[in-house]
Amino acid sequence: MARALRIWLLLALGAGAAMLLALSSGGSLVGWADVARLLLAPDASPASEVLHGLRLPRALAAFGTGGLLALAGALMQVLLRNPLADPYVLGVSGGAAVGALAAMLLGFGALLVQLGAFGGALLAIVLVFAIAHRDLARLTAAGSQDSAPRLLLTGVMLAAGWAALVTLMLSLAPEARLRGMLFWLTGDLSGTDAGAWPLVVLALLVLATLPLARDLNVLLRGPAAALTLGVRVVALRRAVYVLASLACAVAVTTSGSVGFIGLVVPHALRLLLGNDQRVLLPACALAGGALLLLADTAARSLVAPQQLPVGVITALVGVPTFLVLLLRSRAGR
Repeated sequence: MARALRIWLLLALGAGAAMLLALSSGGSLVGWADVARLLLAPDASPASEVLHGLRLPRALAAFGTGGLLALAGALMQVLLRNPLADPYVLGVSGGAAVGALAAMLLGFGALLVQLGAFGGALLAIVLVFAIAHRDLARLTAAGSQDSAPRLLLTGVMLAAGWAALVTLMLSLAPEARLRGMLFWLTGDLSGTDAGAWPLVVLALLVLATLPLARDLNVLLRGPAAALTLGVRVVALRRAVYVLASLACAVAVTTSGSVGFIGLVVPHALRLLLGNDQRVLLPACALAGGALLLLADTAARSLVAPQQLPVGVITALVGVPTFLVLLLRSRAGR
């Protein structure tokens, strides 16, 4: 337990440094000392308005979204027993994309776009659960086959269907709306007004997953072995699927389809810290939030005042990082 606390403390300090950097960086620089002063005692200065009206809500949303993606990725990797699974593997992002792009195509405002994305994500969750609920419960004896591959195939096929609908919408979209739709698909935090809401959801989901961590460690040995050790495998699988899907739905609703956070962060931390879910899940929440916060800071600062989609930054960083992790894990065998 002492080791876990030290790890979480180090990650929390890193996340605090990332938050301070995000709040002080941008088109108009605000000194670190000024950030601390204005956070504690806001005034009517332009710097205070920029900090509280623009940067702080966006930074909180970025941290919460990154933490949700990393937490969802770690849970999906346990559920599917596949270290290459990511939060979007069961098609939640595809459903959210269809809902959001449909709202954009109809000319709705930002709030209805977010509601459309959340509704599409929930629809995807319900569809996967309705189609694959037997696979989630397919373990009645120690010799039964693992149904994770069937669940994965269900998600892949639904994701392909969502992708076809997304392509159709992009083909029909007027040119004036096409740029915003593409930014959303890439992953973008510039238009979000979620504020601290993703961070609140992240805290609640971390608290909900911690009691399951011991059983998740046992589940990694295989569902048949977990069943013999007294784990309620069916209930655990369903709980993990619901929690991971909700985390992904809130994240996608906030920022669009930001890639690689949910894949790289759990994989990297597993190599560094081991595969104890009691340590790994909170660590993923902290590290994922810090990483997306840094990526969003770079996205709005590199070519300021122009802003880049944050998904571009995470992809440019995530691809080489993941390749290095794969090479290191192979060399360590």
